[in-house]
Amino acid sequence: MPLTDTAIRNAKPGEKSIKLFDERGLYLEVAPSGGKWWRFKYRFNGKEKRLSLGVYSDVNLKEARDRRDAARKLLANGIDPSENRKAQKSARTDRAANSFEVVAREWFAKHSPNWASSHASKIIQRLEKDVFPWIGGKPIAEITSPELLTVLRRIENRGALDTVHRAHQNCGQVFRYGVATGRCDRDPSSDLRGALAPAKHKNFASITEPAAVGGLLRAIDGFNGTLVVQSALKLAPLFFVRPGELRKAEWAQFDLDKGEWRYFVTKTKSEHLVPLATQAVAILKELQALTGTRQYVFPGRAPKKPMSEAAINAALRRMGYDTKTEITGHGFRAMARTILHQELDVKPEVIEHQLAHRVPDALGTAYNRTKFLKERRTMMQQWADYLDKCKAGAEIIPLHGHTA
Repeated sequence: MPLTDTAIRNAKPGEKSIKLFDERGLYLEVAPSGGKWWRFKYRFNGKEKRLSLGVYSDVNLKEARDRRDAARKLLANGIDPSENRKAQKSARTDRAANSFEVVAREWFAKHSPNWASSHASKIIQRLEKDVFPWIGGKPIAEITSPELLTVLRRIENRGALDTVHRAHQNCGQVFRYGVATGRCDRDPSSDLRGALAPAKHKNFASITEPAAVGGLLRAIDGFNGTLVVQSALKLAPLFFVRPGELRKAEWAQFDLDKGEWRYFVTKTKSEHLVPLATQAVAILKELQALTGTRQYVFPGRAPKKPMSEAAINAALRRMGYDTKTEITGHGFRAMARTILHQELDVKPEVIEHQLAHRVPDALGTAYNRTKFLKERRTMMQQWADYLDKCKAGAEIIPLHGHTA
């Protein structure tokens, strides 16, 4: 006789497990503790087997019968319900192990040691904030182009156009890593080319008018701050390297007798050489008396760490400059590039090599740290002398019809 809800509710535990049978292999097992478990008894390949269908009352009588019927359909197709359940559980485990977030973090762990810490931090924060909450838990192989586009549209809709393109690029890198490691078959991000609004690139604020440059240099000389930050401000226009490269400069990289600074450029993954003008050597020798026993030329408040990445811009603001519209730490590069070419008639390829940009030559090879070295040594001294004249307010004779 089939079971009823009333019979199930009224079933009392005994000293041993009690079995209350329904139909077609379904029964309820009542444990001595009072727990009630649904079971399905069946035979497969001549062997009697059991399949758990859940706990009463989480699974009621109707639901238990539905689960039994589903198991019987598998049997009718020659499939063992127990083995099918194990296979499904294994598949779920594999899906979780191959989620987008799991693969992305594996990709990040593999590649981030070769990146600058600030660059690595921006990438993982971008993924954690804008990507993982939406598709992080989804199996990477099941993510479609429209699903990824929906994620990217959220970023685009808040006006973060540069961020959305960087997120698109990072997701593509993760998908391609997933393809390479056998977790997915293709990169759906490649289907989205042209689907996003173009990024509006902004140039770093800079001063390129000689008279205004002189005013800035005089303001730096009058800066009322620490010798470390003032020295960094004085050297920024002389070196015109990237701000991160300047603040992380180490004494071990300098040879003041030879007038050279050699270091590795993380962005281009290449060695770089900065010839030092006599003015730069003088500034460094003065600072060496203060920080020469430390690792970093410009140490921060924590002696074993470099100064903050915000230090230069903060100092410029203290001097009254707007770092959004007038000058930033990065703007010294544009200052040098513009004036060296327009006012001092230096060849663009020489300037680009000193800026540590990748410049293909006639042979197709990338940046060579020693290329144009003689010209670059001359240029760096000429540049320092020019800045001294600007600072002194001397008459600057333009070479291409520009007025001072």
